[in-house]
Amino acid sequence: MNHIGILGGTFDPPHIGHLFIAMEVLTQLNLSQVWFMPNRIPPHKERKSYVTDEERVQMLQLAISDQPKFTIQPIELEREGPSYTYDTIKLLQEKHVDTKFYFIIGGDMVEYLPHWHKIEELVEMITFVGVKRPGYSFPNTYPIVEVDIPQLDISSSMIRKRLMENANTMYLLPEKVRNYIEEKHLYGT
Repeated sequence: MNHIGILGGTFDPPHIGHLFIAMEVLTQLNLSQVWFMPNRIPPHKERKSYVTDEERVQMLQLAISDQPKFTIQPIELEREGPSYTYDTIKLLQEKHVDTKFYFIIGGDMVEYLPHWHKIEELVEMITFVGVKRPGYSFPNTYPIVEVDIPQLDISSSMIRKRLMENANTMYLLPEKVRNYIEEKHLYGT
């Protein structure tokens, strides 16, 4: 049986925090792979489009290109409407019957779990993996495998702001992603 971690998000842009979380969960839980799953319309927050879906996928591809156990899972970009995790996991389980899925979430999403679409069914389908995030706690409402990692307080919104202000982003983004952003003049660069 394959053990696959899924890290969902807007990845607008993907940064070293995403990569660090994925690698820590991959190694600590001895997973086969981690799939980065960009969503089209996150149901839990408004998403202002800063770049196209194709640009987000290209940045993700560049970000993970050096790690063979990381791949992109585009299923949510291929569907219309909000990216409900329940619907996505149902489709993935139909396609990958010999796979156990671990859905990786940060502390902010752990606190929001009671509001997720069909959460009671979802916790029966997958294993949630919670990664601590500064300023958030882990309530014990649902079963969550906690992975303790050094906390990096980095967010895509913080990076976008720095890019728009022409501030330093070195070491916050993979170099290939930084070069792509500058080359394509994304985020006001």
